[in-house]
Amino acid sequence: MKRSATANWKGSGKEGSGKLLTQTGVIKNKAYDYRSRFEDGNYTNPEELIAAAHAGCYSMKLSFVLGAAGFTPSRIETKCTVTLEAGVITGSHLEVRAKVPKLKAKDFPQYAEEAKNTCPVSKALSIPVTMDAQIVKSFKAQGTGGSESDSSDTEEGGGEEQ
Repeated sequence: MKRSATANWKGSGKEGSGKLLTQTGVIKNKAYDYRSRFEDGNYTNPEELIAAAHAGCYSMKLSFVLGAAGFTPSRIETKCTVTLEAGVITGSHLEVRAKVPKLKAKDFPQYAEEAKNTCPVSKALSIPVTMDAQIVKSFKAQGTGGSESDSSDTEEGGGEEQ
């Protein structure tokens, strides 16, 4: 299987801008520019897209790892922060919270670590990948920009929640 995305850039590195398009069209003509990458712009940027890919891949991999061990997670939430310093991506940090019925908290770290080490995006990155992972009994409002505000066990809308 192969997946692709296209970037079109016009102008100089600092004053120019670009648009991104994915094979599926989910990302279609989304702008990116110098300000959004290195300052405080409002468009996307490559690091944000790497973070989204890593968070999504890790969450799915953890679900597979837990499933192989006989557990079905009610919910996994992964926030990924990719660090860019002096023009170099220096790390990716995963903050993982999961509600997994019947799984003891003391056993969770081994599954979280296995998922981190075997997630295809983690394996593709040649940077340090760090992680904080915890089992939670419920998900409560975080106030950190995500759309999480519900403490119930129900699944939230299709892919909008972070």
